[in-house]
Amino acid sequence: MSQIDNVAVTVTVNGKKHQRFVEPRTLLVHFLREDLALTGTHIGCETSHCGACTVEIDGVSVKSCTMFAVQANGASVTTVEGLAQPDGTLHALQEGFRQCHGLQCGFCTPGMLMRAKVLLAENPDPTEAEIRAGISGNLCRCTGYQNIVKAIQYAAAKLNGRTYQEAAE
Repeated sequence: MSQIDNVAVTVTVNGKKHQRFVEPRTLLVHFLREDLALTGTHIGCETSHCGACTVEIDGVSVKSCTMFAVQANGASVTTVEGLAQPDGTLHALQEGFRQCHGLQCGFCTPGMLMRAKVLLAENPDPTEAEIRAGISGNLCRCTGYQNIVKAIQYAAAKLNGRTYQEAAE
């Protein structure tokens, strides 16, 4: 068996710069969870079908089980741990998931939150159909989609300076 040479990777994760040496075959999800102890990014299917491992990389949502850590070299990564403000104030999406009961078992929640964050950056005022299409690559095992959609609508309204009730009217 041959020795694999480790490669230097420098990544800014949740605003903090990290440099590590990793095997070239290390998946980003494992790098985040094992090297950086950011366990909010979940490992579900490891085949990109479930979306539980979704993170934001340079403004794009990425399923971190399909990307090597070396591919993220030089990038800015946001995980679910970086969603809330440093003082603990919840992001509008986190607040929406809480207020609208957008989580059940919680396994899909980190990936849903990160995908929804990018979705709302791309489309600040999506329709229900656009939300459903936008999160279609993220699976909820508990079939809590209705409340997840409501939670994203709540966040969109809040981020646009409206209340959820105003947006629903």
